[in-house]
Amino acid sequence: MTSSINSTLFTLPVPASNANKSDFNTLSELCSAAQANLPKPIWDYLAGGAGTEATLRRNRASLDTIGLRGRVLRDVRHIDTQTTLLGLPLAFPFFPSPIGSLGLIHTAGAAAVAEAATSMGTTQFFGINSEIAIDNVVLHATRPLVLQLYLRGDLAWARSIIDRAVTLGFHALCITVDVPVIARRDRDLINGFVALDQQARPNLQATQSGPDSVVPDWQLIESLVKHSSLPVIIKGIQTLEDARLAESVGAKAVYLSNHGGRQLDYAASGIEMLSEIAPKLNGSIEIYVDGGFQNGSDIVKAIALGARAIGLGKMQGYALAAGGAAGLQQMLRLLHEELATTMALVGATRLDQLGPQVLRPLSNIQNEITTQFAAGV
Repeated sequence: MTSSINSTLFTLPVPASNANKSDFNTLSELCSAAQANLPKPIWDYLAGGAGTEATLRRNRASLDTIGLRGRVLRDVRHIDTQTTLLGLPLAFPFFPSPIGSLGLIHTAGAAAVAEAATSMGTTQFFGINSEIAIDNVVLHATRPLVLQLYLRGDLAWARSIIDRAVTLGFHALCITVDVPVIARRDRDLINGFVALDQQARPNLQATQSGPDSVVPDWQLIESLVKHSSLPVIIKGIQTLEDARLAESVGAKAVYLSNHGGRQLDYAASGIEMLSEIAPKLNGSIEIYVDGGFQNGSDIVKAIALGARAIGLGKMQGYALAAGGAAGLQQMLRLLHEELATTMALVGATRLDQLGPQVLRPLSNIQNEITTQFAAGV
């Protein structure tokens, strides 16, 4: 299918005056600037979801149903937000998740994300659909990256990409498994916008000469786990059953995700998946999650429920659109400040001090009010 949108409209979505803008004081300013900078079809592509966008709304609403319990009179002068991702040290427990069309959001695209993320002490999950070649993106990174892969083309192609990632020093392989078909995204359909038609995809060229011969299944995942020394992360896990299957075939981490609300309409939110799955896995495998995480309080909630690290999708795109690499650095800086502040207010100085004891289900509030009213309190 060919988009009815002329691709030349999207060659410079960010005005020159904002190309490296970093003087944002809040995360909400970044979001507003992004919407102002982007043409409507690209904004809709970035901000939208599948179908009725129920999953998109659920991501945010679920996070908002969880409250925090403040603690007082604790020594919180020194807050440590460091963690590791499959042994890779991170300055804080969040990272830019894989987005394959960053070049539509800002001309610097995935290269700017690699530069900004690694300079701030985290990593980038580099999407195989990106506008920059895998060999080139590592030139913009000062720390190892994670390669995200869709299983397309043939098995020889997949293995060759993985082998190249090993040679280039990638830290891990993330296989996305929740896109057997691309969901209907109403905003894109209304706009006549097809992201894959808008820019070159140099890492996919080897797969475009014929029909796919790969039929993804757990046996194929297991073969790729055994193919190289890279630890494998399975992204798109939404149920405990599939998390256990991922572990059984040798994956070192599961990445809980509903694809930012862009695939299955009426799916569970990321934080709901986390609360269901993490206690049952009991620390046997690392868990990452994404889906609507927008501030430091959100990060605290995910860590408290068992996540090792949190992926940033839409927030990454907003920051990039608002100010390029500098905007993304500022987003990571502000999110880190919010995380540290929230940790101090709940009385935690390290991530391993965040657990269910810092959380309060806000749904209990109405029950308490009703009980007190009935008792005449």
